[in-house]
Amino acid sequence: MQPHRTHANARVYRVALLFHASKVYDREVIAGIGSYVNQTRVAWDLFLEEDFRFRLDGIEDWGGDGIIADFDDPAVSRTLSTMALPVVAVGSSYADETLYPAGVPYVATDNQLLIQQAYLHLIEMGFTRFACYSLPESPLNRWAQEREKVFETLMQRDRLACHIHRGLATSAPTWNSASHQLMSWLKSLPKPVGVIAVTDARARQLLQACIMADIAVPDEVAIVGIDNDTLGQHLTRIQLSSVSQGTEEMGHTAAHLLHQILGGARLKDTRIVVPPAGVHARASSHREAVHGPHVMRALHYIRQYACQGIKTEQVAAHVGLSRSSLETYFRRELQRTVHDEILLYKLQQAKAMLDESRLTGAEVAGRTGFGSVQYLNSVFKRELGCTPREYRERAAATK
Repeated sequence: MQPHRTHANARVYRVALLFHASKVYDREVIAGIGSYVNQTRVAWDLFLEEDFRFRLDGIEDWGGDGIIADFDDPAVSRTLSTMALPVVAVGSSYADETLYPAGVPYVATDNQLLIQQAYLHLIEMGFTRFACYSLPESPLNRWAQEREKVFETLMQRDRLACHIHRGLATSAPTWNSASHQLMSWLKSLPKPVGVIAVTDARARQLLQACIMADIAVPDEVAIVGIDNDTLGQHLTRIQLSSVSQGTEEMGHTAAHLLHQILGGARLKDTRIVVPPAGVHARASSHREAVHGPHVMRALHYIRQYACQGIKTEQVAAHVGLSRSSLETYFRRELQRTVHDEILLYKLQQAKAMLDESRLTGAEVAGRTGFGSVQYLNSVFKRELGCTPREYRERAAATK
């Protein structure tokens, strides 16, 4: 096959990306690769075909120049580790050095720091008991088992009880039994407790189980996931705290390594571990001072439904108190009214949307229960001294 060349007669390299584009982790790695290609203007034709993951037979005959692949998939790792074609691996970090593939440049997520950052965040929120929600043991879940080991080591180091629940794999036939198992485990944990989920998907399952079991989040169970899946945030009533992996940096680094190899560099057994991008603290773990049971149940209800336009009467009915009694508890414990708390939560959600999305003011007002952009503007001016647009501009300038 003749090399593909541009109009300037420069070599164009064919590079395959073997990733599962439906996973947030893989998508962000791909975004990092794309960022490198655009910034450096390397002459690459990129091939992203999901069939590569499921039809590995014959890939050694692919007439390309290089591959960047997700080595968390054992089948991909086995097939590509012996290829003569330049390959750069992306995957989990391991405490056991022998688990890394030999002779392949490897870019890893830092499982140690991911769990440590989640753990330190929960400590900062005042928690002294901790648990981990993982995945069933499987060759496909080696990265999850690594995170378990880090959690277990931290509990041993700090002489704390170690609670780990792997649960069942997610599937339609096991959904009900998995949910009941998870609720039973959550009820059995000493409270209050901070739970680290090995992914945001597992964190969402925790949140659903807490809501079904009437367990207050975060007062009784605080939840921190891993991935910072911004799309998944739209699927939960309570916004999930999460540790953001350095996935775009991983993709950028992997592309840089392959670029060097295609230029003649010898980088076998090069290993780069990329640290997390930080903790995004949201309502699922942000706990205030410990409250009495009535206020705690009311706060849990407000976090779920504030943006749907609930009123003080509905909160009082959920808790089982009269409006005046609930107001008395709120003024005593929080020094504010139930209405103030609802408004404060809606304001926090509006600020988060302005920070993290490109939604218009009208869209933010609709999604946070303010009803109109005029009301949203008046609340922002009264509470923050600026309009939503000015708040967004200041936040962007600060970043």
